Formats: sequence, C-alpha cells, structure tokens
Amino acid sequence: YKKIVEYKTAYYSFYLPVALAMHMGGIATTENLKVAEKILLQMGEYFQIQDDYLDCYGDPKVIGKVGRDIEENKCGWLVVQALQRCTPEQRQILAEHYGKEDAESVKQVKALYKELDLEGVFKSYEQSSYEELTDLIKNTNTTIPSSCFTD
Repeated sequence: YKKIVEYKTAYYSFYLPVALAMHMGGIATTENLKVAEKILLQMGEYFQIQDDYLDCYGDPKVIGKVGRDIEENKCGWLVVQALQRCTPEQRQILAEHYGKEDAESVKQVKALYKELDLEGVFKSYEQSSYEELTDLIKNTNTTIPSSCFTD
C-alpha cells in the first residue's frame, strides 16, 4: 500500500510540482530538494490515507462524491488496516464481502471496520502525522519558505 501511495499520490501530486516550482524559483539546491521530498512524501501519504478514510466515512455533500472503495475492491488504507488487525474469522468476512456491489456486503465490511475501531486508528494516525509534519516543517533549516508546505 505504501508504495502505491508513494508513487501514485505523493511524488506525482505533491513532490514533483513543488520541485518544479523550486527549480523555476532558483532554490532547488540538493539539500532543499531532499528536505522538500521528505516533507512532501509524508504529506502526500497523509493526503491519500485521509482520502481513503473519507471515501468510507465522509459526508458525500461535503467531500463531493459517494465513496465506492469497498464496492470497487480498492487497495485502500482501511482494508489494509483491517487485514493487519483481523482474526481469521474477520478475514473471512472481508473475503466474502469486500469488492461486492451489494449494499449488504458494504454494510458487513463497515461493521467489521467499526468492530476493529478503524475510525479510532485513523484519528490516532491523523494526530501523529500532523505532529510529525509540523515538527519537520518547523525544524527545517533551508531556504525554502515554510509557506511552501503550509499555505
């Protein structure tokens, strides 16, 4: 999962656009690019994990889409977390219901996510990720304006 996110989201949508802007702005030193890569890959990972979480738990009126990761059998953060935490019996529930187009199967998967407290797991991840990113940005000693990462 981490490699999918790293190359699908973090590099493509976060690091590469900023690296290009740094080159265009004349601040693309080796050190600056290394620092930006470290921060932006972590930020891109957080973004994708949050997107996966919101696909299941977000209000469609707020996020602008109806989540379908369960029905579409996506390799998302929630199912990866479920697979890492589940018992053999719970794994069987996933095998029987994940990737199915019917409402009952989606309900079964969401019930399993609730049983595994994946909302709590996400909240914990979200807080620690925020703290790590904030520290990385605050303690970075480069010529990159911190607004590149915060605005």
